[in-house]
Amino acid sequence: MEDLDDNSGVHAWLVCNAASGSNDEEARAGVQSALAEAGFMVDRIIAFPDEPLPGPADLDAAGVSILAVFTGDGSIHEAVANVAGWRGAVLVLPGGTMNMLSRRMHGDAQAPEIIARLAGAPLCRVRPPVIRTRHGTGLTGILAGPGTIWNEVREAMRAADVLEIVATTREAISQSANGPRVVCEEVDCGREEGYAAITVTPHDDGLEANGYYAESLGDYAGQGIALLNRNFRNGPHDELGRHGKIRLACPDGEPMGLLIDGEPFDGGAEELFEPALCEVDLVTTIDAR
Repeated sequence: MEDLDDNSGVHAWLVCNAASGSNDEEARAGVQSALAEAGFMVDRIIAFPDEPLPGPADLDAAGVSILAVFTGDGSIHEAVANVAGWRGAVLVLPGGTMNMLSRRMHGDAQAPEIIARLAGAPLCRVRPPVIRTRHGTGLTGILAGPGTIWNEVREAMRAADVLEIVATTREAISQSANGPRVVCEEVDCGREEGYAAITVTPHDDGLEANGYYAESLGDYAGQGIALLNRNFRNGPHDELGRHGKIRLACPDGEPMGLLIDGEPFDGGAEELFEPALCEVDLVTTIDAR
């Protein structure tokens, strides 16, 4: 963990995404005002995805030290990946629905409160544990298995398409119940038949795996709602332990459903997940409350 000097006068860029859950015009104006009051000079606002995300060269050329990202977890995933290796720091703010990475860095707090903690204080930077995959880095967690189809229900809900919500919910329950299961290989525990969903979460002492199952139609519907909210603990599950690496596989040889930081990727019949450290500094205020 590294402390920086007072942030007064620090040049910053702000990334926003109007499609994210907490990103209306009033909220964005509040974030911009809070940054200014905390001493940051916001030189540019990037409207992602209409405008491209900056890379290290863009930020260095503009003299930017802080990239503030006020979006959902998926956009944060892309923004952090785009600045890997940068010498500045990323300030993750809760601008989406679940805001999992923001909660890791700041606890359960809204953007103006987080920014206010930074006023007149040194910036505390960390490189938290993350998950290395062949698809890129998972900052908050992985979900694998047929249960990932519930992401389609979430997208229908975002679009407020009632007919699509009904259709995708019906399909999600069917796929959760009948889709190809996934197993956690090289782990002497768990159900031989596999799970409708396995989560992988990064921790300081390794990767934590949990396998989610259901035994009735009501279980599948209830678990699907938990998956929608990324509140996996509410569903019936087996603890599969913490490990130095985790290999998931579909015994049927089918490609597995895969969500990384809540965003869909094309999984294979087998996927390897390994612990790593984030490749750019993130600002944390956990100890500044």
